[in-house]
Amino acid sequence: MTTPSYATIDPALPAQTDALGSAAIVKHGYTVIPRSVMRDIVTSFYPEWEGTRSWILNRPVAGGATTFVQAILEVQPGGGSDRPEPQPEVESFLFVLDGAFTVTIDGAEHALAAGGYAFVPAGTAWTLRNTGSSAGQFHWFRKRYEPVAGLEPRPLVGNEQDIAPAPMAGTEGKWATTRFFDPADLAYDFHVTVVTFEPGAKIPFLETHVMEHGIFVLEGNAVYRLNDDWVELQPGDYFSLRAFCPQACYAGGPGKFRYLLYKDVNRQIAL
Repeated sequence: MTTPSYATIDPALPAQTDALGSAAIVKHGYTVIPRSVMRDIVTSFYPEWEGTRSWILNRPVAGGATTFVQAILEVQPGGGSDRPEPQPEVESFLFVLDGAFTVTIDGAEHALAAGGYAFVPAGTAWTLRNTGSSAGQFHWFRKRYEPVAGLEPRPLVGNEQDIAPAPMAGTEGKWATTRFFDPADLAYDFHVTVVTFEPGAKIPFLETHVMEHGIFVLEGNAVYRLNDDWVELQPGDYFSLRAFCPQACYAGGPGKFRYLLYKDVNRQIAL
């Protein structure tokens, strides 16, 4: 079995002689932030975090995805936070791209390496430290939890490499999903998965649905249909979609096309 690869951010500024080759796209319904614009000078810093900077990829804004925040954090050795979440009503999901981290959830320590993940329910005490010898990067998803009487989400910790991808019906395994959450468990109001396409595979219709998406390309190449546009994607590129933004894709090869996917699920629409 081939070891998966995970794209990371190279924040060095381009040379002054470089052209503006790859640009971000911001339109009603979707936003594309290519890896070429994730540079040193666009990072953010958080209170209560040491040795850490972040690239904020999505925040709730008019015309865009509104249910979640997504960021890539780069943490230096020994860095991290003992009080990472300032809002007790907010839940978190972490996915490691590179490095070695220890996340402590309700007093239980868990080691996370590339492909490792952790879900932290709202109101749960947790900490995170880079326990490696070099800087590491991970995705941090944040969402305000929508409680339902009788449903109680639990912490989840694991590594995507230990989970067998589930093939999409009717695709002969050319399109598969690695699931970190049990789809039948309604306690969770969002899912994060890894979606894998074999070279040449595709989403064969324009998906148009109520779920919002945050999508980060882990490896491979594809062209993605967003609204009326076709956008070429490569490892390290990111895009977010508001509800009902039409979407489809073709995996370009020569290897697998894999991406990290967020979507909000399992809740009635509030009026």
